[in-house]
Amino acid sequence: MHNPLVSVVMVVCNVEGFLAESIESILGQTFRDFEFIIVDFGSTDKSKAIASSYAAKDSRIRLHEIPHCGLAEARNAACFLAQGRYIAIMDADDISLTNRLMWEVEFMEKHREVGLLGGATEWIDRTGRSICSNYFPTEDDEIKSALVVRCPFCQPTVLIRKEAFKLVGGYRIVFAQAEDYDLWLRLADHFQLANLAAVVLKYRIHPYQVSMHGRVQQTLCFLAAQVAASSRRNGLPDQLNAVEEITPDVLAGWGVSKARQQREVISDRRKWIRHMCMAREYSIALNAALETLQSDLDYVERWQIADLHITVAWLYWKQKRFAMSILAAIHGLVIRPAVAGRPLKPLLQQLGLVRSMKSP
Repeated sequence: MHNPLVSVVMVVCNVEGFLAESIESILGQTFRDFEFIIVDFGSTDKSKAIASSYAAKDSRIRLHEIPHCGLAEARNAACFLAQGRYIAIMDADDISLTNRLMWEVEFMEKHREVGLLGGATEWIDRTGRSICSNYFPTEDDEIKSALVVRCPFCQPTVLIRKEAFKLVGGYRIVFAQAEDYDLWLRLADHFQLANLAAVVLKYRIHPYQVSMHGRVQQTLCFLAAQVAASSRRNGLPDQLNAVEEITPDVLAGWGVSKARQQREVISDRRKWIRHMCMAREYSIALNAALETLQSDLDYVERWQIADLHITVAWLYWKQKRFAMSILAAIHGLVIRPAVAGRPLKPLLQQLGLVRSMKSP
């Protein structure tokens, strides 16, 4: 029996609003030699029914159902079913461009030393409106330098050699929402990495990707992955192998101070709030900014707090809640005038007050 060259894997849980378009983007690929493994891990909406309807019409789809579990466990369940030489990760809310698999397979067939390949993305909002394009470093040395501090891959763009995935043991379940970053770091220990310069995927930005609580845990896991990678580079045991849960206390015991943890959490929240603003999810962004301002900010720099107040002011202004906007802007100015002054200029011009202020 012929094994396909590529196994596309998708895990599904309550994504009925985006799932059909995502599945169709894979079925419509110009590259045809693939199987499509879809694993539902606890959907309570129509997601499983949608996937089943496509599986009934296309024999390349292999639909499986498992009990509800963590994302890393679900991804492993899908990936270890793969029969192809390559594993292509696909998320159920994104859209692969028609030539994605063709471009990626052609590259990997020519570069046998590469174990992991990604590509550039076009960001879209929940309605499909284009937001911006997002590019990543393409060369192995650039990617590995970037990996030390950030994630230079978009997970639903990647193509992984199955032998590489199995060698490192797949995703580690201890991670929550950062399982991909940890996997890339471990693959980097053994293989070269690459990204295509071309856009291969429309990556959807929407408020249901990760909850605010989930984002905090994601940041902690991100830091833990960096600690583990540093230990391996220095010839020390991987400390994550003996851990069942990544907590602030565990990280502190590894030398990641509470101050650094807090700063990283707030930095990641600010980034997510900016993304929600770009996606025009203004109410979601406002609630997230207000929640962040009410959290523990003991170790956060004053300019970051001021910036959050200015963001709140701008979001209130978008909602025509002008009194609340002005109050939030004043809070920002009091905390850090030099930082807050410039972002406030458009707002102050509308109020007719800009001439009374000195430029910072």
